[in-house]
Amino acid sequence: MSGSILYIHGLNSAPASTKATQLSTAMQHMGLAEQLRVPALHHHPRQAIAQLSAAIRELGQPLLVGSSLGGYYATHLAERHGLKALLINPAVNPHRLFDGFLGTQQNLYTGESWELTLDHVAALAELEVEPPSDPLRYQVWLQTGDETLDYRHAERFYARCDLRIEAGGDHGFQGFVARLPSLFSFAGIAPELYRPVDLHLG
Repeated sequence: MSGSILYIHGLNSAPASTKATQLSTAMQHMGLAEQLRVPALHHHPRQAIAQLSAAIRELGQPLLVGSSLGGYYATHLAERHGLKALLINPAVNPHRLFDGFLGTQQNLYTGESWELTLDHVAALAELEVEPPSDPLRYQVWLQTGDETLDYRHAERFYARCDLRIEAGGDHGFQGFVARLPSLFSFAGIAPELYRPVDLHLG
């Protein structure tokens, strides 16, 4: 489906997150709601990837938009399926970051509690890929003020890609809504559809 988008939220996030909500609202305004999927991902990577793979089958050739851990998932899926991906403060090799963080977690939006186990970490390691083989298929949006992930890890891993690094900001990526036109352009959505929408999104 031309112009379709699959939004992939991060760890302990949900479709109710700010960026997902802003993207959903914009797609509705453009009459393109049916071309967007924002699945509520299971906390276990294997089940999350199964959900995302099903969404890709529904949409055909969507742009993958991944935030944080969702950026890691998006990179794996983009490499597997030859898709384009827009990554927002993406996690790089997150299985190496969880040492000392095993145990009870809570989803920030749903309140669900779950156990982060070594099996989660092993499943994340299974998704590891080399730096993108076709960097033209990627945009990587980073903010240096990310308090959760060191943006420099992504800067190095995606060095050959279209890196867009902004000073300041935070892990949630400040100013996302103002940059939606760039996202829509990358997804192949016609400018005449999103230009009239820009002004009332903020």
